[in-house]
Amino acid sequence: MARFVHFTSIRAVMALFTLLLVSLIVFTLMELVPGNCAERYLAFKNTQGSQISIADIKAEEIRLGLDKPFVQRWVTWVGNVFLHGEFGDSCILRVNINQLLGQKFLISLGICLTSLLLAYLIAIPVGIIAATSNNAWLNGSLRFISYLGLAMPNFLLALMIMLFSTVVFGDSLTGLFSKEFRDAPWSYDRVIDFLSRAWLPVFILGWSATAFALQTVRALMLDENGKLYVTAAKARGLYGRRLLWRYPARHALGPIINSLGFDLNRIFNELPIVALILTLTESGALLLEALARSNDQQLAGAIIFLLTASIVSLNFITDIALALIDPRVRRSVMG
Repeated sequence: MARFVHFTSIRAVMALFTLLLVSLIVFTLMELVPGNCAERYLAFKNTQGSQISIADIKAEEIRLGLDKPFVQRWVTWVGNVFLHGEFGDSCILRVNINQLLGQKFLISLGICLTSLLLAYLIAIPVGIIAATSNNAWLNGSLRFISYLGLAMPNFLLALMIMLFSTVVFGDSLTGLFSKEFRDAPWSYDRVIDFLSRAWLPVFILGWSATAFALQTVRALMLDENGKLYVTAAKARGLYGRRLLWRYPARHALGPIINSLGFDLNRIFNELPIVALILTLTESGALLLEALARSNDQQLAGAIIFLLTASIVSLNFITDIALALIDPRVRRSVMG
């Protein structure tokens, strides 16, 4: 037990160090963008007809603390993030980032995690069946579906579904809420309305994730099935589901669990373009807006850091879960 606590503590320290390193990288990238926050904001105001002088820029830099050394500004920023969960104000919109994001990041994270869960709920049993079945028609069909999922971009699938829905039902299914619930407070009816529309981005994002996971599970199962310990287990009289779940499937799930953080990152990377097509008002759309249009690096940095923190947290959880599930890892951790 002491070794497991030590293992958990080491993983927690590594996760914290990773977040600190990521915060430094994110803050440095925010600083490397041409023109500081004061210059970009006042340049934006200038395009709105305001007359901006050099003195105005200097005053704004002092107000924002941009006249202080880089290390001091990073320590202040990272301290506010870690201790208070505060990301400051948006550079262009001049709105508190916590208020601007509000529930949008949680909605985005929920969509991505649900897509990931859907992908693995389908891919794990289907991948195991594909690796162990001798039915040529079944294996060929599953391979065709998985190849189609890998080959078809998510944005193309989104456009196809929108076109079909518009032609058949007269509704493009865009947005996460209907018009009457878009700005309404949360209620039972609003939750039902959200669920009636959230399934579409979940399905689209889970489409390629399922195909990728299916190929991975199938390859791992085929590799485990050919190993000597499976042959030895058969020689001892183990067959069927007992053999399958006790040995090859159990060992093949280790790399799958370990790749959850990578898959979450890949799904979130696909979210902005899907959000643009489906006109979703969540953090994926805000990230695209901040990076490609308004050049609001403070907002973009906050979203990227929150995503990284989610991935690091998920990796920490999967490390612990892997130590509990996989006997090979458990023996190395607990002795």
